[in-house]
Amino acid sequence: MFSVQPQSCSSCNVNCVRSLNHQPVCVQLQCIRKQRLKFHLLPAKWSGPITRSHIDRHYRIHSNVSLSVGTGAVPVEHDKANVNTPCAFLQLSINAFDYNCHVDLIKLLRQEGKLHRLRKARQKMSELFPLTEEIWLDWLKDEIRLTEDESDREKVYELFKRAVKDYVCPEIWLEYVQYSIGGMGAQGGIERVRSIFERALTAVGLHMTKGASIWEAYREFEIVILSTVQPPPGSAPSQEQQELLNAQLERIHTLFRRQLAVPLMDMEGTYAEYSDWADDGVPEMVTRQYRRALQQLEKGKPFEEALLVSEPPKLAEYQAYIDFEMKEGDPARVQIIFERALAENCLVPDLWIKYTTYLDRQLKIRDLVLSAHERAVRNCPWTMGLWKSYLLALERHGADHQTVTDVFEKALNAGFIQATDYVEIWQSFLDYLRRRVDFSKEWSRELDELRAAFARSLDYLKQDVEERFSESGDLSCTIMQIWARIEALHCKNMQKARELWDSIMTKGNAKHANMWLEYYNLERSYGDASHCRKALHRAVQCTSDYPEHVCDVLLNFERVEGSLEDWDAAVQKTETKINRVNEQRARVAEKEALQARQEEEKVEHRRKAKADKKGQKKSQKVNRTGDKRKADDEYEEEWGEDAGMDEELFKLRNSIVTATEELMETESGLFGRRAPPRKTEPPGFRKNQRGSSEAPQQPQDVSKEQRIDENCVFVSNLAFNLDDPEGKLRALFQGCGTVQQVRPVFSMNGVFRGYCYVQFEDRLAVPEALKLDRKEVDGRPMYVSPCVDKNKNPDFKVFKYKTAMEKHKIFISGLPYTCTKETLEDLCKQHGTVKAIRLVTNRSGKPKGLAYVEYENEAQASQAVLKMDGSMLENFTLSVAISNPPSRKMEDKGVPSRLLGAAMPRQPQGARGKGRTQISLLPRSLYRQSTPDAKAENGTISAPHTTETDGVHGGPGTTSPDTQSKSLSNEDFARMLLKK
Repeated sequence: MFSVQPQSCSSCNVNCVRSLNHQPVCVQLQCIRKQRLKFHLLPAKWSGPITRSHIDRHYRIHSNVSLSVGTGAVPVEHDKANVNTPCAFLQLSINAFDYNCHVDLIKLLRQEGKLHRLRKARQKMSELFPLTEEIWLDWLKDEIRLTEDESDREKVYELFKRAVKDYVCPEIWLEYVQYSIGGMGAQGGIERVRSIFERALTAVGLHMTKGASIWEAYREFEIVILSTVQPPPGSAPSQEQQELLNAQLERIHTLFRRQLAVPLMDMEGTYAEYSDWADDGVPEMVTRQYRRALQQLEKGKPFEEALLVSEPPKLAEYQAYIDFEMKEGDPARVQIIFERALAENCLVPDLWIKYTTYLDRQLKIRDLVLSAHERAVRNCPWTMGLWKSYLLALERHGADHQTVTDVFEKALNAGFIQATDYVEIWQSFLDYLRRRVDFSKEWSRELDELRAAFARSLDYLKQDVEERFSESGDLSCTIMQIWARIEALHCKNMQKARELWDSIMTKGNAKHANMWLEYYNLERSYGDASHCRKALHRAVQCTSDYPEHVCDVLLNFERVEGSLEDWDAAVQKTETKINRVNEQRARVAEKEALQARQEEEKVEHRRKAKADKKGQKKSQKVNRTGDKRKADDEYEEEWGEDAGMDEELFKLRNSIVTATEELMETESGLFGRRAPPRKTEPPGFRKNQRGSSEAPQQPQDVSKEQRIDENCVFVSNLAFNLDDPEGKLRALFQGCGTVQQVRPVFSMNGVFRGYCYVQFEDRLAVPEALKLDRKEVDGRPMYVSPCVDKNKNPDFKVFKYKTAMEKHKIFISGLPYTCTKETLEDLCKQHGTVKAIRLVTNRSGKPKGLAYVEYENEAQASQAVLKMDGSMLENFTLSVAISNPPSRKMEDKGVPSRLLGAAMPRQPQGARGKGRTQISLLPRSLYRQSTPDAKAENGTISAPHTTETDGVHGGPGTTSPDTQSKSLSNEDFARMLLKK
């Protein structure tokens, strides 16, 4: 069972070891990190930290829990609340920044009624996090109920002051003013109430939907005060009483006028109330202000209605509202809408940055600006930019040095996610310290502090940051460069500057020419010629990226400063360096050329092997006994599974089938309606009969064909065993528009071919149908593409997604094949707002372990790349990068590939497709010999100059003059055989 038993931990030597079912658990954070202590209920190979879920699991398994101090603890039965309270305390001792655990502990202690521990828990949480409106209201109401004397009331007042600082909450302000009214009887109580009301109006009086409640409460309070200063009925007031009465009436009039000038909901009722209350009627100036406020209210109503109907956190709606108010230009209204947005989107750094930037540049009110910056870093402490802006704001508004230093120390402990963030925050603090130094004095305390801070920054980056991120974040040693320049420029201490630059060069920067030139410029400005020459000679010796540039700088320096001996030495050194560099580059170029040739040979070998294998398979299929290869099979094999049907042939078939729609089940798809398969007439007889029967139907109206194309989509990649494809697809596409016809394509034996045509009555339904592309149908992605005539547009292809870089989208590889869209969304939405997720699948719908995730903006995508790249998901290492697909290479239309074993260029087909007598009988070796001579002047390969006569190639008299002049005789063939 669980008991608190102080023991000494063997790792950290602290009496903090506790027992959980006789398992030692050290709650010291550093001990947990080192030892990775495990509960007995964790997996056998668990190597992660102890989390709250593991402790909760333990208490779900073991309902009897004991809580005692010392040894020999006895198990005691507790209810569920007592069971979870020690669990929450234990988790907070392990991780004090567990927000949910703080909330749970406060709820449990409130249920138990343990006020002292509840106060401490709330106090601890308020020090670490800004509290929500609900938590503050519960806390305030509990404290108000326990108020007994004036000292307790003062504590509640202080609590209210803290509560209104976290977020702008009209409910908390209303509770505040109502509580203050209860103390109006004390000395100075009325003025205190008015002061709190004025602060409330400043904070939330412009809230368009909830601000009216504060105004009404203020008016009611003043009306009550009016009743106390009025004389009794029938008595004449004294002069003093009359002055008090007139002053109180003026206060109420002023409140009405101020409220009517502010655009608030239900303004009409307030105006009517003022009209009834005022004896002399509403002044004209107040009426004009009221009408102007009504116009502003009408402008803001669409934004308020959008907020009312949208779901939290309503970030997009608030962004639009903020942009509107910033265009209007009223700083007070801009501030209130920012505060409303941040109350519901407190963890959005970009929103805080936008708000604080506006305050820094527009309002520039010290208390308002610094308060906003402080709340920003409390809500988003991991954002370095907010801390940097906070430091600048403190300096800008004249904060004392200790305050700036304390804020900087908090920033170092904020837990940034990148090593470069620590470098940047150190640079900001060092800039602040440098601006404090008076360099006209030889020595000052501020200068010593600046030098100490520079030294500390280098140690911090080397130890703390490198230990955490495996890098210092300052590869170019920017901080050391700035320090060296300050020493040289302001302190005239070139010796210290040279020591710093020596350290910079030893950190791997000696090979970079720009680093040496920066050092040379420093010596040139504040040093002497000998050190400049020494620096340039070292640069020529060590530089590897741009040696020519360094050599030119050295030679130019010697032209100005050097003697003849110096010039000769420089020329000799630079020539030696250039010769050595040229030799190295030649060796590298030779090596790269060799690798390129080897790679080309490998590619050529694979290409030839693939072409040979394809030619063998094709020849086997052609020579197979009894093979009656159909043109649609050859079309699919030659152009891929996703190739569409020949649109011209489909339209020809459609003109025939329209009159005999009842025979749709025997359609072949490419060839139109066929004769029954059992007919055994010779091919010539069947062809002539078919030609005579269909000849009158072949001519079609062009406008009708165009109409069919525009109203039709092509659906492919469907399962061959799909039941009732026509019915399923009709139901699927019915939501896009009125479906006129669904034409599934079947083979000769009635097997569904996996593709079909869907024709709508209206062309406007086609774009809606294309949106169903990649939709799963029986576990396979269905491809929906426009209906295009492939004879007129043979290279028409539609790629749905962009192929250029999209900075707001990330590409994830290495995903487990079992990963679902929901799992990936839960993982990615931790780093920003996910707009869309696309899991890449193959044709059968199986995932390929790849995905594209689209974020709302580039910053969120970059954040996701930094946090997710290299992370683990179900024992798979994820690789995450910004989406930048490789360019899709377009095939050269003028030069079709003519590889060994590849298919002949497609020939125009008749209504029956390609007849079996169209197969070329010329040996493949002769095709290979004639290929080089077949190239035309424009780079294209000339097609065989043959004509079709009744579907037969190459009869006597069918060759063109060009072909006839290059043809081979029997003697030529005989000589070729004899040569072999």
